[in-house]
Amino acid sequence: MLSNSRTNGHAFKDKVMKTQIIKPTELHAKSRLNALLSVGEETKVVNHSEGPDTLVCPLNMSAEERKAWIKEKLPEFGIFKSTALSKQFERRAEKFLNGGCEAQFFMTWIAPVESFGKREFVTLETLFKAHPKGCLMILSRSLDSTHGKQIMKPLIDRGFKATAIAPDLSFLLKRTPAEAWLAEMKEGKRDPGEISLAQNLSNLLRLAVLYKYGGIYLDTDFIVLKKLSDLHNSIGAQSMDTKSNSWNRLNNAILIFDKGHPILYKFLEGFSHDFDGNRWGHNGPLLLTRVVKKMGEKLHYNMTILPSFAFYPVDWKKIVEFFRKPSNEAAWKRKAASLLQLNNTTYSLHLWNKETSKTKIEEGSIIDQLISDHCILCQHTHSF
Repeated sequence: MLSNSRTNGHAFKDKVMKTQIIKPTELHAKSRLNALLSVGEETKVVNHSEGPDTLVCPLNMSAEERKAWIKEKLPEFGIFKSTALSKQFERRAEKFLNGGCEAQFFMTWIAPVESFGKREFVTLETLFKAHPKGCLMILSRSLDSTHGKQIMKPLIDRGFKATAIAPDLSFLLKRTPAEAWLAEMKEGKRDPGEISLAQNLSNLLRLAVLYKYGGIYLDTDFIVLKKLSDLHNSIGAQSMDTKSNSWNRLNNAILIFDKGHPILYKFLEGFSHDFDGNRWGHNGPLLLTRVVKKMGEKLHYNMTILPSFAFYPVDWKKIVEFFRKPSNEAAWKRKAASLLQLNNTTYSLHLWNKETSKTKIEEGSIIDQLISDHCILCQHTHSF
């Protein structure tokens, strides 16, 4: 049920650039398992922006009508508002990150606090299980609240360092190519498109916060299996050409970069220049893919493109199978083989929440087993 990307311990070759594969011994090991699922060719981006703060333009508007609409409605959109909390972002962020972190992690949450559920909390648990001395900062206005503090309190009470801070969008984009995009959006000079603006802002925020501070960005629908901090300046391939072992699509659900890394600047530049709010993934996974392919042989940055089994070993079309309990002896054997391969070669398993948010995790399934093996509080139920 895993992608059949292989590695032989040599430099990983792709169509665009030669990349050094940073991985532990397990990631070098040649897979002994047959592929059980094929890698998909279609991108679906996780949407963590459902709720009243989504800000989606009404359908059947022209581009000019959407520009006028966004100019009128933008002041009502929470993340664009300047508040007492957001004005303190720089001070609070630096104080938190300067407190001694083995590794610093970032997430974004632009949805209402009530929608941060058990599954998202499992991502936090598995992150800290693998990085007990790491620091996690969630860029979120809704979680930067009394309710949000209660959500993270069980981990904080156990000594883990986690917080949510309302982001200051203007500060994070200052002196980046996306600063002009923000100004034009506020002035009604940019078409926001028909897709949730919150979704695209999440794509933008992760680039901006890594460019400003450096560290590891992680979506809230992963099970972390091993230390991400062992990696350096890395992006994961979402899909691979299994014959040539070359990547054909990148994904931005996990990004690992030093502060001020030049490829992050290129991504921010690409977001600003080529923004399209009408196409899913255009300003996220496809942005990274376009930029890196366009750079081609000009790309001399210290950067690693990891094969799909590092972060995305299971295609979004097939991930639901991992939520189901094996139904016969052959299925149990496939489960054991899949668990072995995941534990040997995968850093974090993407759950593709857009596809599985309403899928029950059945007791005895692969997902159930992985959560049980990597949780801290281990209070998850099979109802989420």
